[in-house]
Amino acid sequence: MINPVIRPRRLRTTPALRRLASETRLHPSELVLPMFVREGTGAAVPIQSMPGVVQHTVDSARRAVARAAEAGIGGIMLFGVPDVRDAVGTGATDPDGILNVATRALVTEVGDALVVQTDLCLDEFTDHGHCGVLSADGTVDNDTTLERYREMALVQAASGSQLLGLSGMMDGQVAAVREALDQSGYVDTAVLAYSAKYASAFYGPFRDAVESTLVGDRRSYQLDPANRREGVREALLDISEGADIVMVKPAGSYLDVLADVSAVSDIPVWAYQVSGEYAMIEAAAAHGWIDRRRAIEESVLSIRRAGADAVLTYWAVELADWLTERPTR
Repeated sequence: MINPVIRPRRLRTTPALRRLASETRLHPSELVLPMFVREGTGAAVPIQSMPGVVQHTVDSARRAVARAAEAGIGGIMLFGVPDVRDAVGTGATDPDGILNVATRALVTEVGDALVVQTDLCLDEFTDHGHCGVLSADGTVDNDTTLERYREMALVQAASGSQLLGLSGMMDGQVAAVREALDQSGYVDTAVLAYSAKYASAFYGPFRDAVESTLVGDRRSYQLDPANRREGVREALLDISEGADIVMVKPAGSYLDVLADVSAVSDIPVWAYQVSGEYAMIEAAAAHGWIDRRRAIEESVLSIRRAGADAVLTYWAVELADWLTERPTR
């Protein structure tokens, strides 16, 4: 009879031992809640492809962010959904545009209880749905777009955003925004670079959430899902340009890229558990095919295990509540 000397199962035998030997833990402060605020609606509007997620009014967003602060999460990432769009995304730089109005309201509501962050990208505000200004031939003009990003940065910082989420994937965007902020005295406004943002099929429900007008795709500026090293290269470039945090997006299908970036980064690395990841788990759970709570916890834990210091997830508040439950005796 074989009698193994080395028995790894010893550390799995009881809940107390498993808890003591756990290598990765979740905490509410490591979670960020993406939120959508819509212009011109009198009540929160459910997003059909994302059960449980809504387009908020400014008032309902105030209540939601107060609840998020109460749950102890680290922050919220705010996206605006305007009534009117145009070729250059004028609403993004209008101080009275929905994103900037909502930012001021939410900063007033929660103060320093959590970090109010804003998405800095033109796609929600352009009538063509791209993340930048188009050239005459219909392609995205990288350098003209950078000027619009600089303008957006100043308006968002003036509105009270503490962290600007640069998600457009334009070359040089971090350097351009950092320079604009510093020259205007916003030296303490932080920059989150969506460094390794892939041209993913998992963004579909998000485009419902922001009522995207995109025709075509964003493969000329978002990363090819086949490319692993390129994600690291982009992160290192953003770090060299002054990013305070770098991001990998999506999270679940890019854990290898996340681990690679985490291994070389000397600044925090975050990951975005995107709308498609959320929708798949919710749909499977609704059919009774998986245990919803366990699947949510495992999916976010895997992102942390791969190297994310924080996770953007639509389950942030619900998960935070679970994490702070007192164990039953």
